[in-house]
Amino acid sequence: MINYLQRKLEVKTLEVHIDPSLYEVIPYLKIGVIHYDNITVGDSPQMLKGRLQLFQENAYFELEDKNVTDYEEIKEWRAIFKKLGKDPNRYRHSAEALYRRVKKQNYLPPLNSATDLNNFFSLQYKIPLGIYDKDQIRGDVELRKGRAEEQYEGLNGRKNNAENLLVTADDEGPFGSPFVDSSRTAVTPKTTNALQIVYLSPKIELHNAQKLVESLASMFTHINGGKARNDILAQTN
Repeated sequence: MINYLQRKLEVKTLEVHIDPSLYEVIPYLKIGVIHYDNITVGDSPQMLKGRLQLFQENAYFELEDKNVTDYEEIKEWRAIFKKLGKDPNRYRHSAEALYRRVKKQNYLPPLNSATDLNNFFSLQYKIPLGIYDKDQIRGDVELRKGRAEEQYEGLNGRKNNAENLLVTADDEGPFGSPFVDSSRTAVTPKTTNALQIVYLSPKIELHNAQKLVESLASMFTHINGGKARNDILAQTN
């Protein structure tokens, strides 16, 4: 019986790494990686719903006197898209897309406690984030440049052209990017293990990046329970 319970409680482990060729294009690329194990995803608590709504309302008033692309972090990720060969005016990264919604007062409705937090973090830090059901990932994970003819079914309800996007891929191909994530690995109330990818500002210092990622992990587990392990992927000289 003990051995059976140990097997049932076994947590899926996977490796996440960056294709070294990305550093040739983006030398200061930094990616936060957070593994969540044994979480419970459900309706967001009222506290989170309230904070998400209030943040959007405040951002709307701030955007009355500025453009979304005036934010430095949003400009940085637009520049990364361009360096990789993806038009940032046609393929807007997720943080920019969220802020453009806010500017139109098209506020985000609550979805679930994991997705709402992911959106809140993206708005707060003005950077893209991805959250994935780890049990739907096949094999290890690589962040790389999307290849010709690669596509994936996105949460936007479309087949998305992954060529020249920074993609998160497993053995079955791309399942996410700072543009849009896939339906295949979407987090739902059935999710118990998750992987969060934090597309950090390239200019952030490593020690500040670590503090930011730890803060995200702490708030996530405070709401969704479970345990978190985190790391920063970056080029070492």
